[in-house]
Amino acid sequence: MGKAAVGKIRKTPAAVAKGRCLCGAVQVEIDVPARWAWHDHSQASRHAHGAAYATYVGSWRSRFRITKGAAGITRFEDEATGTARSFCTRCGTPLFYERPRAPQMVNLPRALFETRTGREPLYHIAIEQAPEWTYRGEPLRPLKGFPGVVWEGPRRKKRSQPDGMF
Repeated sequence: MGKAAVGKIRKTPAAVAKGRCLCGAVQVEIDVPARWAWHDHSQASRHAHGAAYATYVGSWRSRFRITKGAAGITRFEDEATGTARSFCTRCGTPLFYERPRAPQMVNLPRALFETRTGREPLYHIAIEQAPEWTYRGEPLRPLKGFPGVVWEGPRRKKRSQPDGMF
């Protein structure tokens, strides 16, 4: 066997997870399993997604591919943090998030994927930045007359405590 045949052989992935933006103009895929998954409560991710928090899966850059619509991606680079967020130019869907401290990784919103990514989001980033109005796991019950809607119920008022011993 000659020297040219010696080299790093890349294993074929057992599975891929395919994702897409809302309009389908941009499609991506990652080799499964993803590196990790987490819920990001940071203000920057809340604003970028317009949601209480964003759930991401992280993939090695070498295991991530844009399979359709690369020309339809726009990028926002935050000069203060060095981070970059990419979006579909047609529908605005957040597509991926890159950080300078992990240049070998690309982070994708979990919601892009309808199938399993091989990782469950077990981590919470910037939980101290979560707003007070975020759902915190309170018990929910069906809202009568509105199928598919659940709610926490009315807030109970705390009884005022008298100022004395009695």
